Amino acid sequence: MDFVRSPALILDPERCRANIAGMAERARSFGARLCPHMKTHQSAEIGRWMRAEGVEEITVSSVDMAAYFAEAGWEEITIAFPVNLREMERLNGLASRLSLSVLLSDPDALSVLQREMNTDLGVWLEVDSGSGRTGIPWDNTEKAGEVLDRLVAADRLHFRGFYSHPGHSYAARSAEEIREINRSCAGRLRSLRDELTAGEAVIRMGDTPCCSVGEDFEGIEEWSPGNFVFYDLMQEQIGACREQQIACALACPVVARHPQRLEVTVHGGAVHLSKDRLEENGGVHYGKVVRFDEDGWSASLEGCSVSRLSQEHGLLSLSREVFDSVRPGDLLGVLPVHSCLTADLMGGYLTPQGSAVDHLRGG
Repeated sequence: MDFVRSPALILDPERCRANIAGMAERARSFGARLCPHMKTHQSAEIGRWMRAEGVEEITVSSVDMAAYFAEAGWEEITIAFPVNLREMERLNGLASRLSLSVLLSDPDALSVLQREMNTDLGVWLEVDSGSGRTGIPWDNTEKAGEVLDRLVAADRLHFRGFYSHPGHSYAARSAEEIREINRSCAGRLRSLRDELTAGEAVIRMGDTPCCSVGEDFEGIEEWSPGNFVFYDLMQEQIGACREQQIACALACPVVARHPQRLEVTVHGGAVHLSKDRLEENGGVHYGKVVRFDEDGWSASLEGCSVSRLSQEHGLLSLSREVFDSVRPGDLLGVLPVHSCLTADLMGGYLTPQGSAVDHLRGG
């Protein structure tokens, strides 16, 4: 990879496209519609790979992201973030051009939408099915019912259904724990839906762990996972994927060797990887080390990981064999702990052959 001069996020298109095809097929097998979240990759090109698998509607996390994908030709977009009332002018502009939807759980926000939207807008009632981050708690049927009644009666606002992100699945530590969270959340959403709409409303649920290995999707008509396009070491640790499915690796130039402690310093720090970390084998690391070749990268090297990070520096602890083979100017790769943050920080991708793949921030 002679084209790499500074930290670069290397994307394996074959793995990425296989992940997309696999999730699309999995959704179809459960009778669900895949409406993937684009916040992980933020790439118009990767969006085209999704369209090739039959995706028609997408999910994003900001107005900026919605505008970017609207320019790329997407006409059905949900902004899966509590509606930001300071962006009403842009929401009206986007909603006038395409089929736009937002999330809602706060009755005060509903009042502003009723007053200030001048065109049609889809609205999902956001439900907290257990993560505790945002949304109306699934068992607070009184509040959910009050907001739903007002929403259904509002002009220009159109109730899409119930939306939930079971983000607590990331705290699981096995595929079976993920499946239990999937069963619990699916049951909670069905219960709320059945009580408030007699089973008539659509449910959209989206988190990569549950959508990757969960088994209970009865009545869950739409999926919106995001991380699955790349996966990462966190997903591997909890049983949502295999290492061979991880589709991106950070290329880091080696800049110094430290023989007394079998470490090397690389140009690749927290501003490239983030500071997300994993606890494994009694220790903590910020990524696993791989070697690059012309087609991609190796399996993670045994006994080699990112032990410390500062802003631009990464300290890699290596096995004796690997350390002895590395010199300043060489290139090592790091599989990210959390690919969503790494991709956002890097703002663009290169393939193993050096071709650029676009990103919202990287052009």
